[in-house]
Amino acid sequence: MSHVGLRTVLALLLVVAFVRPSAAIMQFYVEYKKEYLDNHPDKEYAELVNKAANRCFVCHQGKNRKNHNAFGIHLVDLLDKKKDMRDKEKIAAALKKVVEMHVDAKDEKSETYLDRIKASKWPGGEYEDLKKEPPKKETAAP
Repeated sequence: MSHVGLRTVLALLLVVAFVRPSAAIMQFYVEYKKEYLDNHPDKEYAELVNKAANRCFVCHQGKNRKNHNAFGIHLVDLLDKKKDMRDKEKIAAALKKVVEMHVDAKDEKSETYLDRIKASKWPGGEYEDLKKEPPKKETAAP
């Protein structure tokens, strides 16, 4: 094998080894971006959310994409990641339903997720908190 071919193979292996797997559903994010970021008046906020390293925090918390934040948990209840990932209308309807929900479901006067988005806040919580892994749930001993 030539040196160029070997280098190419090694470079590809390095890329594969260090690229974070995407458990988040890109189609869900694309619909979110189209509806709530593309015409957002705060361009800095929209750019921050749209960075590849950040966009998962719309629905997730921490590096493990199995951890959903409060906003993402509502979407999980409404969308099936396998069946609905290509159904743009269903995704848009689910997003519309969730953004109209109150952040504190027990308080009708609390802000909605849409209020948070309009105020240039992350829907699922504070940005610095979203980057951290959520606390582990304690399980009861048998």
